[in-house]
Amino acid sequence: MVSSLISDHQIEVARAGDRTLPVPMTRETGYSKQLSCQIWALDGGLVGRSDGAPDVELTEAAAEGYSRSIIEGEPWRVYTLVNEELGVRVMVGDSLAVRDRLVRDVLEGLLLPAALILPLLAAILWISVAQGLAPLDRLANTLRARAPSDLSPLPEGSAPRELRPVRLALNSLFAKVASARDVERDFTTYAAHELKTPLAGLRTQAQVMRLSDDPGVRANALSAIERSVERTNRMVRQLLDLAAVERSEQELDVTDLGHLMRETVDDLRTLAAERNVVVETVAPDHAMRQRTNPFLLQAALRNVIENAIYASPPEGRVLVALEDGDAAVRFIIRDEGEGIPPELLDRVSTRFTRGRGSGPNGSGLGLSIVASAMERLGGAVQFAPGKGRGQTVRLILN
Repeated sequence: MVSSLISDHQIEVARAGDRTLPVPMTRETGYSKQLSCQIWALDGGLVGRSDGAPDVELTEAAAEGYSRSIIEGEPWRVYTLVNEELGVRVMVGDSLAVRDRLVRDVLEGLLLPAALILPLLAAILWISVAQGLAPLDRLANTLRARAPSDLSPLPEGSAPRELRPVRLALNSLFAKVASARDVERDFTTYAAHELKTPLAGLRTQAQVMRLSDDPGVRANALSAIERSVERTNRMVRQLLDLAAVERSEQELDVTDLGHLMRETVDDLRTLAAERNVVVETVAPDHAMRQRTNPFLLQAALRNVIENAIYASPPEGRVLVALEDGDAAVRFIIRDEGEGIPPELLDRVSTRFTRGRGSGPNGSGLGLSIVASAMERLGGAVQFAPGKGRGQTVRLILN
């Protein structure tokens, strides 16, 4: 617009005597309709202006560039361009009120269609999402209606093809929970049965002591009570150990393996002395440290050594050794007892399975605690015959 206004063929100065008359100029289209243009001679006369432009000078600023002015109480923003060759000063002004109205018109032009279209789009999206999630809702309702004890797998047609991975994952979870529940149910049944036996013996021997006046009979009954208490105490402790091992978190710590082995053996020396069994320890001279869970490792060691003490005959020997291998650390526990029958080796780590002559004090829990602890440690348990007789158990830490 500015260049067209100051071109030679559009600036015509009409003179009437000494007066300079403004020449009206053709308005541009589009946004330029909102602009007001004036051409002033450098000597102060108005040469021309666009339709609707104010009669007064758009700005009093003489310098080129942007400026602000107030015309008839409204703010204007004006750009001034001076052409010395033509002797004119061109002003292009924009009323900020007109600009605000233009912005408002644009927003109204955008918002009105959006206000009509958005509810329709929202309804379409709502229907589409509802239809897409309907199979998931049906699956959720099926699961919600199940009884707590119902862990049967979901049938093939219970979920659409898109939810097949979810159905398979749920069936796998149901199978694991059902298996764990069966194990816990068996555990509770066996534990109740095993605890019932020594408690019944305690009651019987207590009645014998109460009814008998024979000192020998009373002494035998008292000894039987002590054995029953010992067996019950051991079983309760092993049940607590098993529960603690299975809920233990993997809290690893740098552990001195030799010190842990000797500490565990020292805790069992009283039991060994009562059964007239000697426990020997062998470990490297240098300290062996490894990042592991000391609680789980000590639980495994204690139960293996305790089993070896109970399985050993009077005046027997139990060897507890620590070896540092190339890729793993091994605890070796060797006793002189009867050994585990070969046919029981595959299931000797199952709860309440007695593997050898542990006598009335055996509960069948010790090796299951060992297996569970070593599994959580990422290790392994190996059984082998002893040298000549007895049993050798290896606890392997990778």
